[in-house]
Amino acid sequence: MHKSIPLLIILITYLGVGILFARQTPAWQSPDEPAHYNYVRQLADGRLPVMTWGDYNEAYRNEVVSSRFAPEYDIAPITYEDWQPPLYYLLQTPVFLLTGGSLMAMRLLSLVLGAGVVVLAYAIARLLLPQQAWVGWSTAVLVAFLPQHLHMMASANNDALAELLIAALLLLLLKWTQQPETSRLLWWLGLLLGLGFLTKGTVYLMAPVIAAAIVWQKWRQWEQIAWDGLRVFAPAFLLGALWWGRNVAVYGGLDILGKTQHDAVVVGQIRTAEWMAQYGLGGTVTRFLQTTFNSFWGQFGWMAVPMPARMYGLLLLLVAMAVTGFMLAPFVWPAPPGASQRWLRRLPISNLQCTILALLTLLTVALHVGYNLTFVQHQGRYLFPALIPLMLGTAVGLGAWVIIMAEKVRQPHLPYLLPVGLGVAFVLLDLAALYRYMLPNL
Repeated sequence: MHKSIPLLIILITYLGVGILFARQTPAWQSPDEPAHYNYVRQLADGRLPVMTWGDYNEAYRNEVVSSRFAPEYDIAPITYEDWQPPLYYLLQTPVFLLTGGSLMAMRLLSLVLGAGVVVLAYAIARLLLPQQAWVGWSTAVLVAFLPQHLHMMASANNDALAELLIAALLLLLLKWTQQPETSRLLWWLGLLLGLGFLTKGTVYLMAPVIAAAIVWQKWRQWEQIAWDGLRVFAPAFLLGALWWGRNVAVYGGLDILGKTQHDAVVVGQIRTAEWMAQYGLGGTVTRFLQTTFNSFWGQFGWMAVPMPARMYGLLLLLVAMAVTGFMLAPFVWPAPPGASQRWLRRLPISNLQCTILALLTLLTVALHVGYNLTFVQHQGRYLFPALIPLMLGTAVGLGAWVIIMAEKVRQPHLPYLLPVGLGVAFVLLDLAALYRYMLPNL
């Protein structure tokens, strides 16, 4: 029981600070929140939304956002998320009906889903590094209290369910690499992947990750690869086909995701070609990298409220320490109990498990870069599908420096202070973000 107390403290604190964000953040002042809300409203009215002309009006949206959602503006026409898969919104519909359309209630449901992401982040870290509980707690702290992530989890947005499913898929897949003969895990992977197909396009990233893991694990066992693939992708396909078939029937052609219809309707967004003409290649890339970095950590509202420049400088220093520490980790990581003197000090994570984490991260980055080749959408939150691998790597990297320090001062338990220090620092940053940066400027 005592081993669960730190995680329980993290969750209680996450919910407490998250409730502050949900209550204090002005209505609609989270990215795309009115459009997500209106999707649920249409379901509550008995209609499954269809992406049509008029769902996106760039000029009206900018006017409403610039007014800080003044009461004279109607948010009902903001419906450009109508192309999204329905599962998150179906979960929110009973909440909408029972509370009379309370935005606060919908935000709280998202916050609870986000708590599941925190728990699964901890479970993944513990699975991979069972001897270092502090890595699990540190990973959970970073996922829970990263300011921009907390801001998103405390809003009405389908990212919460999408991240929960990605985390669950990641945990099961990593477990399967340790128990490759357990077909039951593959069926569960298929079910969760299918639910992901009904939730958001970001979950689709897990399909090639799972496929690559199966091929790696059963290399040259072609019949076994086929059967394992069938166990995962047959149920996933059957669930996904419910949505894909509907989209083909509604939008025509092979627009199984509704993305073609979405891109045709969403006219007026700033395109990267326009920025290239205005700022040149170097200026465009610089703006992309800087805004992505800043908004990954915290750039609130509709990207209108950044944190002070010095804060991003400190966070950049933290990232530099994590990256260099991650490179040192294989040389300084403590040997497992009972290991011989000749034990090579390295992270006890298999090559396949490292590849799974790295592939999800690379695909997420590639998706973000690819989208920004067409549209200017430099939002760091688009990297959150890979948040668990990123924060696990950060915990390991920072932990490596603490391990070095612990050996120098002969205090082997010093790494257990890492999650405490990170937790205090990031909770204080969250409160500053809410009360010093967001609320005075929204």
